[in-house]
Amino acid sequence: MTILGIPKIYRITERWGLICMSEKKSQSIESHYRTGGIMMLAELKTGEMAKVIAIEGGHGLRQKLSLRGISEGSFIRVISNQGPVTVEVDRNTVSIGRGMARRVRVMRM
Repeated sequence: MTILGIPKIYRITERWGLICMSEKKSQSIESHYRTGGIMMLAELKTGEMAKVIAIEGGHGLRQKLSLRGISEGSFIRVISNQGPVTVEVDRNTVSIGRGMARRVRVMRM
């Protein structure tokens, strides 16, 4: 059964579940899980690029990150991971604390 649409990732209790509308995209995203392609922003190394897929936090955290240009769907590149996490988002350099970075789920590119 193949239903067309956009894959979505939802948090189900303490695990992440995938609800996908096409089998091809489902296999692609599942392979990212197996190879470690989906992780928290704080786990990325210097120079790696990623796409933000989820922000695990309330309205306040989402607003703070959004004001800095980090939202679901944005592409980032890690500049430094020593101390605060410094990333490049839309040609801007942004530093956020490690606590905030641990709440941003990304897919490595």
